[in-house]
Amino acid sequence: MAVSALAIKAVNMKVLRAIKSVLQLQIAVVMLLIMSPSSAETQDAAEPQQVVNRLHEALIKAMREGAKLGYQGRYELLAPVVDQTHDLDFIARTALGANWSQLDAKQQRTFTEVFRKLSIGTYAGWFKSHEGERFEFLEQQSMPRDQVMVRTRLVQSSGEPVRFDYILRKGNDGWRIVNVLADGVSDLALKRVEYRAILQRDGFPTLIDMLKKKILLTEQD
Repeated sequence: MAVSALAIKAVNMKVLRAIKSVLQLQIAVVMLLIMSPSSAETQDAAEPQQVVNRLHEALIKAMREGAKLGYQGRYELLAPVVDQTHDLDFIARTALGANWSQLDAKQQRTFTEVFRKLSIGTYAGWFKSHEGERFEFLEQQSMPRDQVMVRTRLVQSSGEPVRFDYILRKGNDGWRIVNVLADGVSDLALKRVEYRAILQRDGFPTLIDMLKKKILLTEQD
């Protein structure tokens, strides 16, 4: 009996030491995770630039293949990329501001759909030929309200740069572009002034007609 008791005690001690070792290892791992930035955090820090890079790669491709693709081909090439790099629903709502809540659900859907077509069409209409242009990354800056600015420039064949600064916010689908500044001029600010003035002065049908006319202008190769 004494031998059995000692054997059981020895086994119990080994089990306790094993449990203690496992707990110490778990504590060490937890402390390491707390003290060191996680891989997810590191990836998040790089994501805004990656989103902009993806847009730029698609734009350069559209420019290089512009003549062969034509407007419709460039549109189809850029549509999925713009959808995945821009928060078009957020931009559409922000462009109308308080007027958005005054629209009914059908009007909101109509505006969002037409606004999306114009946004993609504008890229397809502007970026249609390539003469050696290239995009260059400048820097990434933190902005108020948990937003990020990715500063870039488009170097034209003449060597003259055009600055493109992208404002991104993080939503359920990750980082998305919510505004573009061309040489310091905010595209969203211009849209807010124009759209709200037409909506308040002339009404919703006139605003939609104006956007559709703009889409037709982007289709002219």
